[in-house]
Order: sequence, then structure tokens, then C-alpha cells
Amino acid sequence: MENSDNTYRPVIGLEIHVQLSTKSKMFSSAPNNPDTTEPNVNIDEVVTAEPGTLPVVNKEALRLGVMVGLALHCEIPEYSKFDRKHYFYPDLPKGYQISQYDEPIAQNGYVDITLPSGDTKRIRITRAHLEEDAGKNIHPEGLPYSLVNYNRAGSPLLEIVTEPDIESAEEARIFLQELRNIVRYVGASSADMEKGTMRCEPNISVRKPGELTLPKYKVEVKNINSFKFAEAAINYEIARHKEMLEAGNMPKQVTMGWNEKDSKTVEQRSKEEANDYRYFPDPDLPRLHFTKEFIEDLQGQLPELPDAKRLRFKNEYGLGSADIDNLIIWKELTYFFENVVSELTEWNEVEGGKLDMPKLIKQAANWCLQDFSAFLNAMHQNPTESLVMPENMAEMIKLVEQGKISSSAAKQVFKVMFDKGGEPDTIVADLGLEQTSDEGSILEAIEKIIAENEKAVTDFKAGQEKSFGFLVGMAMKELKGKGNPQIVNELLRKKLSE
Repeated sequence: MENSDNTYRPVIGLEIHVQLSTKSKMFSSAPNNPDTTEPNVNIDEVVTAEPGTLPVVNKEALRLGVMVGLALHCEIPEYSKFDRKHYFYPDLPKGYQISQYDEPIAQNGYVDITLPSGDTKRIRITRAHLEEDAGKNIHPEGLPYSLVNYNRAGSPLLEIVTEPDIESAEEARIFLQELRNIVRYVGASSADMEKGTMRCEPNISVRKPGELTLPKYKVEVKNINSFKFAEAAINYEIARHKEMLEAGNMPKQVTMGWNEKDSKTVEQRSKEEANDYRYFPDPDLPRLHFTKEFIEDLQGQLPELPDAKRLRFKNEYGLGSADIDNLIIWKELTYFFENVVSELTEWNEVEGGKLDMPKLIKQAANWCLQDFSAFLNAMHQNPTESLVMPENMAEMIKLVEQGKISSSAAKQVFKVMFDKGGEPDTIVADLGLEQTSDEGSILEAIEKIIAENEKAVTDFKAGQEKSFGFLVGMAMKELKGKGNPQIVNELLRKKLSE
């Protein structure tokens, strides 16, 4: 964190709001559904702050919040409480937000990220606390009024706050992507920035050359709904701060908004301090007490998290880091991939361990990351919703390895599997795609094309290798595309050398 050279050093902390995947709101039984399009239907008397209504803590939101805290290596204190945070905006019906101030449910954690250099960097987590979300203000363009949609109001949020350990926009993006992975693996949220179930607010300042302490200001940027925009907004602010500091000016401590259209930040208001919110304990909610048994039970419920899975995939499957990272991003796809590998492993055991498992595992990863992912994304599906079963994909890979179908035929088979389901061997039979490995039939075709293409044969024997490819193509055409390419190549070379 020292800055003894002549460079300007960014100092970045992040506030991340994660909307928890519960059926109801944080303090009421109103539906919690981020996909609802009709305005003001996910509401009730508590959400709209009708007189005489009282909040009740959502037990599942509490459980999920603690689970995320544990996954972030946080300390879970024995006692916690809710506070009232006062501010007056139309999207907050009560005139205050129920949040947590000095006794959050989790604190003092960390997330380790891997930088492009391969180095590991630890980003410390200051705290994670529960609160309710506000509604959404809508400003119709060209009209002299604003609207408020309260569907989101009262939704359970987990706010995660980092220490100012991040030193570049790239590090911030990598951290956000890893945090999204962790939240998804825990099952706490879809953490989809584009849909608003995960929102990021960077706090940015820049150290001047030689400055060893933290700068005396920070600028918060709101309204960021993608990793790309988060990185762009931080880079924009870093450049703006540096330009001001070089001119001898101190950036103002303000809250900025990100303008996607113009790719720039826009000042919204002066940045509040904690005492501006007049926090005090919420008198309507009891103090929370987390027993040792409760924490140990939740700790035991944690799944294998991304960092542990990443290491295991490397050691157990021998996959490259790019394949591993692309699999890890999609939790359900990693489970599907592992089930395919399990099926292929069973086949290898039946074959007495003679199969090339690293090759088969790589093929499974390729199918999952390429064709399968492309089809799923096009249909906006998860692997769990697909008609393709892991055992079907494994069987298809097996057919290719056995030489019963070609790689191109496998793509046809997989398309049918995805669209209609079914067993790959049945689809192969229905489409007439089975590959012939009968050497007699293949040799007969080879002899025919050699006799019909004397010039190509002469050219090949004169050293023109491309003529060999032509002859292979003619042989495959003669076999109606069903010849085993490896056998066709071997027999053709053998015949031409005679």
C-alpha cells in the first residue's frame, strides 16, 4: 500500500448489494420476485409503510446472509441488530431504511483473487450486513414528473463492503466476478448485474506521488449494472482525479452516477457521512443471537466454493486454467460436466483402464463450453432445464471415441439431443450417421478412387502432399461420408506406397 515513487496510485473500495433469493421480502410476506414486470404488485402494508404495521425478520434471508459471510471467511459475531437509517427519497415509503450499522452479521473476512500475472491478491472484507432494498424511481424522458415502482422495495439485500485494497479497475472487475461466483455457489442469489440482483458502487480516490496515507476524499459511483461498466466507470474516475490532482486541485467528495450512453460519470449530490443518516437501533426488531451450534451447522452446509473447485479441477482433471475459469463461472455447468466425466470414468473402468481419460475429459469440457453453452445461452436455459442428460453426452463422446460416428456427425446428433432429447445411438440410427470401420469396404472405395484419379496419385508420389487430401476427400465421398477418417487415411497411405 506504500506509494514512495512518482506515480499516482488508485485506492478503490467496493460496496456491493446482493439481492437474496427468498420467496418473500426482508421484513414482510410480500413476494420477492425481481422478474416481475408489472409495477407495484409485489407490495403489502409493511412495504408501503401503512400505519400500525410491524416488520418481521425473514429467517431464510438471515440464513443466506450468514452463509455468504462464512463463504467470505468472515467472523460471525454472537450478537447482531438492525438499525434505522434515515433519508427522505420517494422510493423509501417509511422515510428510513432498516439496515445494520455498528453490529453487522459478518465482519473481517477476505476474498483471494488471481491476477492476470498469476499472482494471488487478498481483498479484505470489512463487513457484510442485511438490509431492505428501496423502490425504483423512474424518470420518463420529456415528462415533467417521476414515477415510483415499489416492487423492489423491502427486498432482502446483503451489502458487502471491502477495504480499500483494490488498486485498479481490472482488479475490481476480477473481484466482482469472483464474488458473484461465491454468492451463486452458496445459492444466495442469482447475482445478475444486468437484472439488478447484484449492484456495485465503487468508492474511488487517488494517492498523489509520495503520499503514504489514504487520501482525504473519496468519490462514490452509483447506477452500475455490469462488470464492463464498473471497469469503465472506475477508469474514467481515476483519469479525472489524476487530472485534477496534477492541476493542484482536490476532487470533491461527491456521489456520481454512471452515464452508459456517454461513457462518463455525472455528479448527483454531495456524499453523505454516517451521522447524516441518524442511525439508531430499530425498536420494532429483536436483537439477533447466533449460537455456536447455529454457525457450525451453516458452516457444514457450505458447498465446495470456487477457489477449492478451481484447485481440484486442475489436480483431478488436468484442465487448463481458461477451461476451468469458464466452467467455474456457471455453477450448474460444472455439476453437469462432472457427471459426464463420472460416466466416462465408469466406461474406462469397464475397459480395464485402457482409455485416454485426459483426452476424454478435455472433450467433455469442450462440448460443455462450446456447443452446449451456445445452445443454452440461445434458449436462455440452465443445464438443469435442458433435455440433454450427462449420460447422453458421455455416450455420444464414447461413440466418437469408438469410431462409430465422426466428429461432424456428433454435432448433428447433439443438436437433435438438445432439441428433442433421446439416446445418441438411437439418433445415429435414425439419421443413418453410423461410421463404417470395415476395412474391406474402405479398401474397395480406395482402390476405385485411385483408379479414377491417376493424376492426383502421380502428383502425390511426386511429393505434392495436398493431393493426398484430395484423394481422402474423394474416398469419403465414395463412402458417403461414413468412412472412419483414421482408417481411410491409414489404408490410403498404405495403398499409395505399394
